[in-house]
Amino acid sequence: MPRSLVAQALSARISLLPLSSHAKTLRMSVTRRSSRSLSSEAESPSSECDPNLDFQHLEPEKGCDVSDGEKRFYGRKKRAKRIIEVDGETAKEESADKKVSGPIDIEDFAYHKINLSATSTNLPANWEAVFDGIRKMRLAEDAPVDTMGCEKAGLSLPPKERRFAVLVSSLLSSQTKDAVTNGAIKRLSDKGLLDADAIVKSDEATIAGVIYPVGFYSRKAHYLKKVAEICLEKYQGDIPNSLNELLALPGVGPKMAHLVMNVGWNNVQGICVDTHVHRICNRLGWVSRPGTRQKTSTPEETRVSLETWLPKDLWDPINPLLVGFGQTVCTPLRPQCGSCGINQLCPSAFKESASPNSKAKRSQK
Repeated sequence: MPRSLVAQALSARISLLPLSSHAKTLRMSVTRRSSRSLSSEAESPSSECDPNLDFQHLEPEKGCDVSDGEKRFYGRKKRAKRIIEVDGETAKEESADKKVSGPIDIEDFAYHKINLSATSTNLPANWEAVFDGIRKMRLAEDAPVDTMGCEKAGLSLPPKERRFAVLVSSLLSSQTKDAVTNGAIKRLSDKGLLDADAIVKSDEATIAGVIYPVGFYSRKAHYLKKVAEICLEKYQGDIPNSLNELLALPGVGPKMAHLVMNVGWNNVQGICVDTHVHRICNRLGWVSRPGTRQKTSTPEETRVSLETWLPKDLWDPINPLLVGFGQTVCTPLRPQCGSCGINQLCPSAFKESASPNSKAKRSQK
């Protein structure tokens, strides 16, 4: 999309009027964005490891190398010609009848009950000015999420088919960059595999080959088959219209469920928190662990903390706003604090711009 057109579209979604004390003057559309971080996703050998990523759900051979002060994905070396490495996930080419044992969560967080009574409801200082500053930066620069986010899936399809396409895109987006997810959705569409019936009739090996190289492509192919079967049997090829039913689907976590509810059913029940939103809210001091002033340790803690004070009319637009900001300015490693328009209001400004080794070298001089 030409730069000017994207800017016009973003301007239409985000009002330039200053925020009121209750953010009532801000008007943004109910479009959604991709849920995955550019650096925390496992789909290319050059991907860096997001410090906020929870590695307990990854494969045994997956991990981070911290010997040089910076986290990086690593995996086992190739042992045979039929071994494929995808950002630390070393997977053998699977046959059509290969099965995945047990439900494994491929999202980087799980749905947990959190003690709401212990969560502070105090408004963060200058949050409106910070929000407005981020909004203006987003208008000035395009981000991958603006053209390749999950909500772009199936735009030309009828509502029912589009909802299923958004669900598929959300599932594929876990630990995968927007561009890679978008490419996989296009290939599925080109091959007629972007609806429940077609996926059920196809085999896992074929689906895995089409969606490769999304992170954990083999496992996601298995989940897609299961999700398609459930959607056909229980919802006549449509998707569930409740948060709990979406969370019951194989491979679907809270971030995906909230996003699909927002986009597919225009029903905002909570904030869609991915690693970008989780990271940035902690850097800004917008969230804290229940009963403490410590940073939240999971995206779910961030979601609950954020929902205690953020006006509900901002629950939907906060995700695309911060995801794009995290992709272009407030990046996982070496955030661009020097060019950030809110660096004077951010408590974390210039504190993460250099690697630990660089800081150590300077302190020894």
